Amino acid sequence: MLNFEDKYFNDNIKNIAGCDEAGRGPLCGPVVASAVILPADFKNDFINDSKKLSAKERDKLFDIIQNNALAIGIGIVSPKEIDEINIYSASKKAMLLSLKEIKIPIDLILTDYMPLKFNNLEAISLVKGDAKARCIAAASIIAKVTRDRIMDEYAKKYPEYNFNKHKGYPTKEHLEIIKKYGIIKGFYRESYKPVKEILYPPITLF
Repeated sequence: MLNFEDKYFNDNIKNIAGCDEAGRGPLCGPVVASAVILPADFKNDFINDSKKLSAKERDKLFDIIQNNALAIGIGIVSPKEIDEINIYSASKKAMLLSLKEIKIPIDLILTDYMPLKFNNLEAISLVKGDAKARCIAAASIIAKVTRDRIMDEYAKKYPEYNFNKHKGYPTKEHLEIIKKYGIIKGFYRESYKPVKEILYPPITLF
């Protein structure tokens, strides 16, 4: 049971927003963040860090969270902006965008290891927060499923890239595919080394 936030609930703190992102490591696609406020008495033993769950488990929990959360926000930052401001800044921006989507008052913010300030609230940044607080874990699930579904749509549009299998991560299969077909302009993160090496191969003089 992830219960880090339980010690903070009181008469003044009722709405605790957990915030997390998905998609820092992939070579393409956006970075997606989510902010989730769960009821104080909400319990679900299966909610956990999204990386520890199967795709089927995440999909089931996605629906449970959607049906039970007091509020959910989603923030998306494009590959172009990731290249412009770097992935750390893009992840932070996505989290702030997700918090702006929350339509009820936020009393406290917990993040998965991201220092953040929003509406004069200083977030509590937790190392491995998605394995400690259920609101952060819930946000990690919403962010991951949302991003995966974006990649599934791109898989339909560009079937030769198999985005539904590797979700854009630099797997051996993915690297071989982009060497064969090249990158999709505007969708790949051109500042990432494997992409940069394909776009600008080293010049050998001899």
